[in-house]
Amino acid sequence: MRGKILPLLALLAFSCQQESADESTYTRKFITTNPDPAPLPPNISLKKFQLPPGYRIELVASEPMVQEPVAIAWDGNGAMYVVQMNTYMKDANATEEYEPTSRIMKLVDTDNDGRMDQVSIFIDSLVLPRTVLPVGDEVLVTVTNQQHVWSYKDTNGDGMADEKRIVYKNNTIDSRNLEHQNGGFYWNLDNWIYPSRDNLRYKYKNGMLMADTLVDNMIGQWGLTADNYGKLFYSEAGPGLPAVQIQQMPAYGALNFKDQYSEDFTYLWPVIGNVDAQGGPRALREDSTLVRFTSGAGQSIFRGDRLPTNMVGDYFIPEPVGRVIKRGKVINQNGKIRIESAYKEVDWLASADMNFRPINTYTGPDGCFYIVDMYHGIIQEGEWTPPDSYLGKKIVELGLDKNKGMGRIYRVVHKDFKPDRTKPNMLNQPASELVQYLSHPNGWWRDMAQQTIIIRNDKSVVPALKKLVSDGEQLARIHALWTLEGLEELDEETMTLALRDADAHVRKSAVWASELFIQQNNAEVITELSKMATDSSADVRIQLTLSLRTSNNNQAKDLVKELLAANSDNELMQFSYKVFEETKIKTEIELARLKNLSPADRELVSKGATHYKQLCSNCHGLDGKGVLIGSNPMPAPPLIGSARVTGDKIALIQLMLMGLQGPVDGKDYPNNMPPMAGNSDEYLASVLSYIRNSSDFNNKASVITVDEVKEVRSFTKHMPPGGTTLRSLEIGKLGRAENKNWDAKR
Repeated sequence: MRGKILPLLALLAFSCQQESADESTYTRKFITTNPDPAPLPPNISLKKFQLPPGYRIELVASEPMVQEPVAIAWDGNGAMYVVQMNTYMKDANATEEYEPTSRIMKLVDTDNDGRMDQVSIFIDSLVLPRTVLPVGDEVLVTVTNQQHVWSYKDTNGDGMADEKRIVYKNNTIDSRNLEHQNGGFYWNLDNWIYPSRDNLRYKYKNGMLMADTLVDNMIGQWGLTADNYGKLFYSEAGPGLPAVQIQQMPAYGALNFKDQYSEDFTYLWPVIGNVDAQGGPRALREDSTLVRFTSGAGQSIFRGDRLPTNMVGDYFIPEPVGRVIKRGKVINQNGKIRIESAYKEVDWLASADMNFRPINTYTGPDGCFYIVDMYHGIIQEGEWTPPDSYLGKKIVELGLDKNKGMGRIYRVVHKDFKPDRTKPNMLNQPASELVQYLSHPNGWWRDMAQQTIIIRNDKSVVPALKKLVSDGEQLARIHALWTLEGLEELDEETMTLALRDADAHVRKSAVWASELFIQQNNAEVITELSKMATDSSADVRIQLTLSLRTSNNNQAKDLVKELLAANSDNELMQFSYKVFEETKIKTEIELARLKNLSPADRELVSKGATHYKQLCSNCHGLDGKGVLIGSNPMPAPPLIGSARVTGDKIALIQLMLMGLQGPVDGKDYPNNMPPMAGNSDEYLASVLSYIRNSSDFNNKASVITVDEVKEVRSFTKHMPPGGTTLRSLEIGKLGRAENKNWDAKR
């Protein structure tokens, strides 16, 4: 017996060494500085890809089946839903960009050969749809400029949605540039649905989304992903951040390290010139290739089972301007995450087709790696492509506005693996059959099975789930634990079993999942957690501090102190707690200022009332409801109950300093807000404090001090003619969020 096993092990070792040796020979083959901008048919474009030895790219769908695709998602039966931004940048002026003619398509592979062969218009007449998330037999969708979340359903099986309902209502117009609005929905291991940005997350309960407010705004942009253990990975295209908010979950606040990815990981190695980069020559090398990220998006952690095992857990992020996909190795350094480039001076995938625009990546049901290629000439939004700009001129020169109405979806395969042709049928299977998929080697199957069981709220499988927590494989134990949590059937006995698990990943998940018991001051669970203070895993000890630090339980407080004292050299634990304490203090100060206005604050508000009634009320009304005279339009927007008034202080002060022009919440007003920079800091502080605290306006927020106005004035140098715009103010807010809670200045 032993004599038979050893040769097999030797063969496997040789195979792994051969695979590694093959990839080590992978080098970049530069093609040309000035590529031809003419579109290529799919069969020719396929020949333009460069990948490491052994890998091959296959076409799954292309135009006319799909056009301008930006995202995909599969339902429990393997049908693919494709988000199409059909009106995106048809020319440099963004003509008709907001016309309601975009779609979500439903694609099906009827003969199971890996190529989509059936298509239907699942949803028509949308304004630039942004996200798609199948939830059972429904599909959740968001669109540009709105913050509602809609559910669509096909009730008669014709492939087209015929039922529509709202599952989360938010009437606030999203006035941000379309590139800065939410660009992803992800149902995570912890049963929360996370957007790629903003300070909300959602639970799906009884067919509706229940929102939870987070400590900080997440600063992701297009796409969102997680690893096998539920750690989220965001990216931010604008400032060229290929990975952000990767250290801790959003519920614990924003946190970033300057060195959370290597310098080498920021460099790109395109194989053709990228002369259409917005930054122009200063962003390019001498051979006209893009030096660093400028539009990274659609990142994914590979979690499949039909590609080399050394891909599992790696971080992949497309760069559509560079026409590459970069691969990073995710390294855990005593609990702190760092991403390092998988190759030296070459990217995992590169194309010499100038219209290749990788926007999103995924692990598919077949265990392979999927790429959404918008295949579009212009990849920068119109705000940055005016006729006199570098990019605006390049668009005309190269005729990039002619390259539209196309799109491709690709699959990456490997010579040593065959795609899994098992056709999912989860929407039709009983929950008892879904439990087995929690042990599946492909993360897509595990996620979909967990999600489907929870949506059905089928508690008949609780005994099977508890058994799986006890004797399943590592990832199966974790998924079973969180499935019980989602069914609200996680009990103390099962929790204790998981907390004592031999595997550190399971123990960390158990600590994370124990937060419900911590909130209930469950003495038994908190005592069990106390026994883990010296756990051998830094990840477990860090999770203990994160989960316990908001508890008012004395035993929990003592445990946090003990952990911090015993782990003084743990960079992540210490920095995270430092930021947590600083945020808590700031919040307490704001609440105190809001609750009890000092005599000085009251005097400031009183002066502001006088100033407001003398001037501002002419346009906004004495009661803040605006001014209506006959059939004439309001001259300025109402202030009553305005989240803009009671929200970000810096943006509000800058609005007063610079003035405001353009639409407000999608509505045009005849009067522009004039700049008020000529007034004193005290004048501005008093008016703003009044409108934030006026009971007539139904507003209640902290005052704005003279010193706060003075500070904002000191760094607000640019005074745009005619005033700023809400979109510009939102970009400023985004920039501040991007720079929040970093361990060092970037």
